[in-house]
Amino acid sequence: MKKLRRHVALAVDGGGIRGVMIARALMELERALGRPLAGVFELTAGTSTGSIIAAALAAGLSAERVHALYLELGRRVFPRSIRSCLWPVFRWRYPSGPLADALREHLGDMTMGDFWRREPRRDVVIVVRDLVENRSRFIKPWKPEYAGFPAWKAVLASSTVPTYFPVVDGRFVDGGVGSYSNPCYVAAYEATRCLNWNPRETTLISIGSGRTPDALAPHEADRFRPLRWLQPILDTFLDGANDQQVHLVREFFPGLDFRRFQIDIPRIEMDDVDRMEELSALGERLGGAIVADKTDPQTSSV
Repeated sequence: MKKLRRHVALAVDGGGIRGVMIARALMELERALGRPLAGVFELTAGTSTGSIIAAALAAGLSAERVHALYLELGRRVFPRSIRSCLWPVFRWRYPSGPLADALREHLGDMTMGDFWRREPRRDVVIVVRDLVENRSRFIKPWKPEYAGFPAWKAVLASSTVPTYFPVVDGRFVDGGVGSYSNPCYVAAYEATRCLNWNPRETTLISIGSGRTPDALAPHEADRFRPLRWLQPILDTFLDGANDQQVHLVREFFPGLDFRRFQIDIPRIEMDDVDRMEELSALGERLGGAIVADKTDPQTSSV
């Protein structure tokens, strides 16, 4: 792996249970560096499952521990029940209690401001969508308005995918509802504009939660009825938004050592806990790419 620069930041995409893959990949990076990643990243940014990983590393958990927690908690967070099978007739598929309890257990009573006040100081950016104000919020530890915000609740809000979990505090849902499922631009802006890091002294590692190539066969869409368009349109929106963030970083942050890592994977839904073992294997491959500096070559050009 190429030498990291003076300042190192991490940005982690959303993707539900596919966080297993990212956590496993970070284990490979941790082993290659020979030290806990909590001591490597001064800034972590995450959306949805990425916020879990970002906050956990900033709180001092090792990548190995984060991966183990995903495997331990996956079926508790996404339990199979009548509600999950017949979810269209309910307001949400899964209760948020198991996820909230796990976050409280491992983040404790930490507020967002505690990341900034303690030594070593850490900046953590959690992306959340505010339905009441119809805007994305970037919950940060150095902002007075968020200093007292419970860290576990910020992560829960960022992870609350609409229809999967009930809305948090009557207003907050997944930060990926918008353009920031991939928060690499948020991290680059935070590092260079808010923390005033010199881009030429900064490495930003951005990790995706997998891309499904060749989703449709030629003429397959010719036979679609209206509801069948929902998944392709959602895929198009998310992929386009993710690629856009990569292009923005490359275009507007010259000199930054920006490394985007993404791999092709089979379609794995964000609550498919039966495929966690497969995701771990994919994570080992993704981790190998990170250690070997095999950055994503497939981000579409503009």
